[in-house]
Amino acid sequence: MDLLSREVYFVGDNGQGKSNLLETLYMSAYGSSFRTRNEAELVRDGKDAYSVRSIFRDPAEHTHTIGITYQEGKKRIEKNAKAVADRKELVDTIPCVLFSHEDLDFASGSPERKRFFIDQSLSMYDPSYIDVLRTYKRVLKSRNALLRDRSSNLLDVLDVQLAQAGLEVKIRRQRTIRDFNRVFARLYREVSGIDNVTIDYSPSWKEDTVEGILERLAERRDLDFSMGTSMSGPHRDRIRFVRGRTSFVPTASTGQRRLLSLLLRTAQATFYTEVSRGRKPVLLMDDVLLELDPDKRQRFTALLPEYDQLFCTFLPGEPFERYRRSTTRVYMINGGTWNAE
Repeated sequence: MDLLSREVYFVGDNGQGKSNLLETLYMSAYGSSFRTRNEAELVRDGKDAYSVRSIFRDPAEHTHTIGITYQEGKKRIEKNAKAVADRKELVDTIPCVLFSHEDLDFASGSPERKRFFIDQSLSMYDPSYIDVLRTYKRVLKSRNALLRDRSSNLLDVLDVQLAQAGLEVKIRRQRTIRDFNRVFARLYREVSGIDNVTIDYSPSWKEDTVEGILERLAERRDLDFSMGTSMSGPHRDRIRFVRGRTSFVPTASTGQRRLLSLLLRTAQATFYTEVSRGRKPVLLMDDVLLELDPDKRQRFTALLPEYDQLFCTFLPGEPFERYRRSTTRVYMINGGTWNAE
């Protein structure tokens, strides 16, 4: 299969393997699946292992290889034949932005999923944030264990560590959402015709200093003990979509929510290119245009951000011919096999 074209389309009925191809590309970029965290679920029935091998060129035209194997419950990732100890090392290797049906969670799902989207957008251009977030989560886990055991030993020490890491998480989220809104609000207006839709960030900690956060933690310690968990911190930040000052999603139609999720991904790709000084991501689009009416679909595709490559999946009845170019590669997928159109 030749994947060197700037646009590659996979066309086939449901269950034929189109999404598996996108999943393989995503795994090459990030070392994990976008469908599951259970590696065993990725192994074909009757098999006991899987492997992925990709060859790609970076912006400087250097050739690299990514190899992923899973066998006997153990996973190994290699980059240029050297073991990758931390998937963080892959983050800026092949920057991918995935558009999928599950993205609707970012618009109308749980607060955790909305925080995940912002953290992912931030990590794409600043891998150091991954360490900050990991530190916060590690300290939070230890602190919650003490709260459940009703033990105050080391709690003062952990509170300092939690405040330091948590404040850094808050500062970086605030800065990212502020800059991200410039891109997102413009895109939403141009496609939907609805003005002034933005992301609103309400941090759990209103304090802007470690000392202020420590005072807050001390004041709420009895509540934390009674609940057996930390009731404040970045893990409880609220992110919502507003029009002006009014919450937008609760009154939005299903179509508006779907468009919102698509434009979040579009803004993510555009934002990445801006902050990474022109580097273009690879776009993976998994049957995401079905629910848009023809007019919005045309406007959306016209506003796709600049990309290094674009991989799309379509059902046979979709008008994918409208979007293809003279250089676009189209593969018909059936039963896990492919044929060039």
